[in-house]
Amino acid sequence: MTDDRPARSFGSAVDAYERGRPGYPDAVAAALVPDRTPLVVDVGAGTGKFTRTLLGRADEVVAVEPDPAMRSRLVDLLPTVRALDGTGEAIPLPDGSADVVTFAQSWHWVDRDAGAAEVARVLRPGGTLGLVWNVRDETRPWAARVGMIVAQPEARTVQQEQPLVGAPFGAGVHDTVRWTHEQDRDAFLDMIASRSSVILMPEDERRAVLDAVRQVLDEDPETAGCPTIPVDYVAHVHRYVRP
Repeated sequence: MTDDRPARSFGSAVDAYERGRPGYPDAVAAALVPDRTPLVVDVGAGTGKFTRTLLGRADEVVAVEPDPAMRSRLVDLLPTVRALDGTGEAIPLPDGSADVVTFAQSWHWVDRDAGAAEVARVLRPGGTLGLVWNVRDETRPWAARVGMIVAQPEARTVQQEQPLVGAPFGAGVHDTVRWTHEQDRDAFLDMIASRSSVILMPEDERRAVLDAVRQVLDEDPETAGCPTIPVDYVAHVHRYVRP
């Protein structure tokens, strides 16, 4: 039996998730959603980090999120968005109703074959499936040290596992967007604390991880005593077209 605890853990850390997780640069949404797209569905939407970048591009945006705490926070933050209970394998929308379906930081929780079939059902012919991952760029010395403390399983999904999507989708197009997210120290620690692997740790292990990250920030000359921390990301954008 597949352990779904990591995917279902985020609601218990909804405050840290909303405070600490980065958003997405506008270029990511622009790569997937043409202006005035009729209907975009954002699956695994969480608190709406990617959903909010879609609002200016689509006539209607629907968010699908299985965790009730995350979905409730999304509704509070984005009251104009229709938020539905569902998953990548069970999207509560009619056949052929969507023009674009997106998964930002969430496709690695989905069964790629069942999810692909379900997205194909919901998309109109010629519609777009978009998969997005924000992966920390660990080029800076302090970021590399943090990376040794906190693994990035989504990076392995993006860089090592192919194909990303099952039938009926064929080969996709992969783009990257490099960007820097400036956030204060507490928000950065919230980002670390909101990772599923950290959420599921026993309290003493979780505290040790956060203390180790604090020590890195205290010791590195680029971050010690600085009001904000420059966190570099590579946004991986994968586009697939429904036959």
